[in-house]
Amino acid sequence: MGLFSFLTQELAMDLGTANTLIIHNGKIVVDEPSIVAVDQHSGKLVAIGHMARQMHGKTHQNIKTIRPLRDGVIADFNAAELMIRGMIRMIKTRGNMFSPSLRMVICIPSGSTNVEIRAVRDSAEHAGGREVYMIYEPMAAALGIGLDVEAPEGHMVVDIGGGTTEIAVISLGGIVCSESINVAGDVFTEDIQTYIRQQHNVRIGERTAEDIKMAVGAAVSELQEPPEDYVFTGPNILTSLPSTLSISYQEIAYALEKSLVKIDAAIMKVLEQIPPELYADIVEEGVYLAGGGALLRGLDRRLQEKTNIPFHVSEDPLRAVARGTGIALKNVNRFQFLMK
Repeated sequence: MGLFSFLTQELAMDLGTANTLIIHNGKIVVDEPSIVAVDQHSGKLVAIGHMARQMHGKTHQNIKTIRPLRDGVIADFNAAELMIRGMIRMIKTRGNMFSPSLRMVICIPSGSTNVEIRAVRDSAEHAGGREVYMIYEPMAAALGIGLDVEAPEGHMVVDIGGGTTEIAVISLGGIVCSESINVAGDVFTEDIQTYIRQQHNVRIGERTAEDIKMAVGAAVSELQEPPEDYVFTGPNILTSLPSTLSISYQEIAYALEKSLVKIDAAIMKVLEQIPPELYADIVEEGVYLAGGGALLRGLDRRLQEKTNIPFHVSEDPLRAVARGTGIALKNVNRFQFLMK
């Protein structure tokens, strides 16, 4: 770029169902929930990210909160564009006289169709992106974890995000086999809401279920260091009177069981497809867990017992995909073959 490098701003974006992270100059400059609040009459943006999340479930008829992404793909094109534009605006640009052209690398689920990829590209271009590159989430996660994706050896990554769980085996800079299922953080949240409604006759919102998941979420019913029970209040379905409940991690492990079984099955499906030579590499090296779902207590132990293969939770799993997207941005020319 040389002389005109200051005219171009380079951004790496992990456009997630639950959270959106933006990396600029090697640093995470935006880490916000993927949600916007929009004025129903004018269609203008009222709030974005954390501010919009605080409004979620508490708005009146003039304001609507929207999560633009569902299952890892854009569900509301206009809201997605408003969100991307708003989050880019959060980054302080070098000069106020002009807005620099944007070179962007955005990660997408490995199961994305051409239509879904086009929707992400269009949203980014409408928000000011001049050069827009795409990279698959498992590949970005592998880069973020620090794996050598170009080596002639097998690496297996399980990325449990908000909308999708991505399972992929990577070798020689390509995805050998993969599976993408719509069972991830959002489904866990719904499972918790359903469980509390059915077992305790209490209604809770998405935000409370999310808080419960973070406080006492577990994948196994026996933990060496159990978290304290979580106490919350909600309306009783039968009487509409307030009910205060204390919920333990064992109950949450039971509530999440049917969704975790689907993730188990998807991992087994990928293991069946792996060529024998790569399989040997993975058994030796283990499988890496990334994404917010990797923080579920005991998940690595559960999967290890199911498969007899070591599972490792990556360092800072929430940001692994974002870090990998940043590495891909820094080395766009080197990793051109990984881009869409």
